[in-house]
Amino acid sequence: MHPYRAGISPAPAPEWRLRWSPSPARDGLRAFETVEDDRAGSHPAAAPHIRPEGDAFRFSLHTADRDTATDRQRQEVTGCRDGDSFLRWRAGETWRVTYSMLIPASLRATTTFTHIMQMKQPGTGSPPIAVQSLRRVNGVQTIELKVFTSNTLVGRTPLEPLHGHWVDVDFRIAIGSGSSGSVRWILSRAGRTVIDESRTGVATFLADRVRPKWGIYRSLGDTSGSLRDCHLLLGNLRCHQLVR
Repeated sequence: MHPYRAGISPAPAPEWRLRWSPSPARDGLRAFETVEDDRAGSHPAAAPHIRPEGDAFRFSLHTADRDTATDRQRQEVTGCRDGDSFLRWRAGETWRVTYSMLIPASLRATTTFTHIMQMKQPGTGSPPIAVQSLRRVNGVQTIELKVFTSNTLVGRTPLEPLHGHWVDVDFRIAIGSGSSGSVRWILSRAGRTVIDESRTGVATFLADRVRPKWGIYRSLGDTSGSLRDCHLLLGNLRCHQLVR
């Protein structure tokens, strides 16, 4: 018997439910679970390195800045705070973060790591799960996304055409261990898709939970002469959970 004739309604289609939409002016840095602003106290004269600026969050990084590991620099925020609590992304769930970013020409791709978004489990010492990075490839500045745990390149596109322009990011992650995870990465500029790439059958879960990190996390080992005082702007941050 047809389910409609039996009075049985079909299951609702999965939908993206908005779970987080901070305002820099209203929420400030309370929008995030943690703030890692010059955690080694290396450059207090430039504080704060992370702050609201108009409708965006600004992450400033200077050549003088050092992290607690002195071969690198870090100005980052983690997680999605909602009032007195924060979102917990668990295995078996699917999440989506969208935002706009402006990468000035002073924030260059490097021969070693420069990450501007990471997916990680909480705690120190654990590797990232996925990273959005600015990397020099055969001398060319690129922006890329990798699943770090398996060194799987999801996608890569030239960075220089994006310098100085607002770029929209759409990142989706199905959280799963082994080969049960997947990611999708979309960059758009002025309504035009720059890159849209996906990978399935990848590990996107280590332990406990997953949370996003944004900011600038940069190695000092670059050999291209690309290290400059720089900043990154992020706006229109949104987080959705796929609800079935």
